[in-house]
Amino acid sequence: MELIGPYLVACALLALAGAAKAARPADTARALGDLVRLPARLLRTVVRTGAIAEMVLGLAALVRPQPATAALVAASYGGFASYVAYARSRGGSIATCGCFGTPDTPATGIHIALDLGLGASAVALAVAAPGGSIVSILGDQPWSGIPLLLASGAGTWLALLALSTFAKLHAARRLFRPSPGDPA
Repeated sequence: MELIGPYLVACALLALAGAAKAARPADTARALGDLVRLPARLLRTVVRTGAIAEMVLGLAALVRPQPATAALVAASYGGFASYVAYARSRGGSIATCGCFGTPDTPATGIHIALDLGLGASAVALAVAAPGGSIVSILGDQPWSGIPLLLASGAGTWLALLALSTFAKLHAARRLFRPSPGDPA
């Protein structure tokens, strides 16, 4: 159960991103427009439905870290990594992935690495087959799991920064990189 912290981060990000996309499906629908050819209104409905499912999965997997929920979390992150790789291949590092319901969430290599790492933590948890709820898991941790929850909260915040703010900075830096012949 060594990877419970990253798994909690993965679940929290799923819930947060799902809530953001459910509230603002249009930007994510535009990001998916190249991949899925559907009328815009239908695509927004599909995105909102998927986002609600993503949010519910994140919350359910957080509350009941079982092999089935962990496997679904791992599959979600595998799909996200694949989509981000596709978005990068289509538009470079400034292409949006729509992860948080906003058009300015660039697809970066860090995004792929985070998706793969968080997915791997979910695979490890699925294989470890923990029993019980998050309450019982936290009860087995030092200080009733409070340090684990604090570290997982900090990890979630840092992952959000890496996927949003850092990604925007990285894209902006690439836009203003001097040409090879320009003076430094």
